[in-house]
Amino acid sequence: MTFLWPQFLWLLLAIPLLVGVYLWLLGRKKKMALRYASLSVVREAMGKGQGFRRHIPPLLFLLSLAAMLVAASRPLAVITLPLERQTIILAMDVSGSMRATDVEPNRLVASQNAAKAFLADLPRSVRVGIVAFAGTASVVQAPTLSREDLVAAIDKFQLQRATAIGNAIIVSLAELFPDAGIDLESMQYGRERQHGISLDEALKQGKDGKDVEKEFTPVAPGSYTSAAIILLTDGQRTTGVDSLDAAKVAADRGVRVYTVGVGTVAGETIGFEGWSMRVRLDEETLKGIARATQAEYFYAGSATDLKKVYETLSSRLTVEKKETEISGLLALLAAMLALLSAGLSLLWFNRIL
Repeated sequence: MTFLWPQFLWLLLAIPLLVGVYLWLLGRKKKMALRYASLSVVREAMGKGQGFRRHIPPLLFLLSLAAMLVAASRPLAVITLPLERQTIILAMDVSGSMRATDVEPNRLVASQNAAKAFLADLPRSVRVGIVAFAGTASVVQAPTLSREDLVAAIDKFQLQRATAIGNAIIVSLAELFPDAGIDLESMQYGRERQHGISLDEALKQGKDGKDVEKEFTPVAPGSYTSAAIILLTDGQRTTGVDSLDAAKVAADRGVRVYTVGVGTVAGETIGFEGWSMRVRLDEETLKGIARATQAEYFYAGSATDLKKVYETLSSRLTVEKKETEISGLLALLAAMLALLSAGLSLLWFNRIL
């Protein structure tokens, strides 16, 4: 525990002084009683309601005073609180591989149902946006508090070709940091690889080769607690920005990317518009994305597992440990102790202290 005004703690030295004064008064009162009263009167006075409980009201009063002095020092404590003004981006795969039926009725429908269940469990104060991705990634619903708009956007998903997981992460970051100048066009389809520069450099240069991103200092991975990305996919990237490079961009901005693997490792062969392909879950890539951003990977091998994953994410993403001033709590405790002290004194001795 730390204090904003620690100098007020010196006032706590008054507590032992008050204890000394109290003991001195007790001794003085006892001497006076022995001096002016007979022994029988003294015994009667000390026997009725004058045992240990005679000291309880003063003790409660001293504790109340101590709590008030500590409250005046404005203490700070690390406590678990609901997150305020949090934004979650759901990045959902709508590529052709999501038609696979290794998760019933198929991967896409299972992920849609689980996403809607997740939204229903989230506090209404959490803003949620949706990014859909296949060969490209786009924001289909800007962050909003309206669960109805989010459900409507999820229900409109249409399957498309290819899978650009890295693009989904970059578009999600651009939505979270709209003023950072993050430009997906400057890096689409591996532009940063063609020009021999890093993804971060491509972000800064933009599509015209000019610096567009504001200066920023990379932060510790996972340190940005006001937002998170939940990436739901089978993990098989076929085009666009490299998935782990995009994860590094998120990590440098402190954003956690929770990954949810849909499907089975064995996978299955599917047909789509006259062609067929083997689709299976790429767990290693998804684990790498989560690890790089200090988040977690969840495996969802069935529709039931997928719903459980989202329920777990809901509970983890809506609380945080935060250093908070607790002066008000201590002031309340002091008031309750003072009232209890006065009440017991009136009840037992028909006087206050």
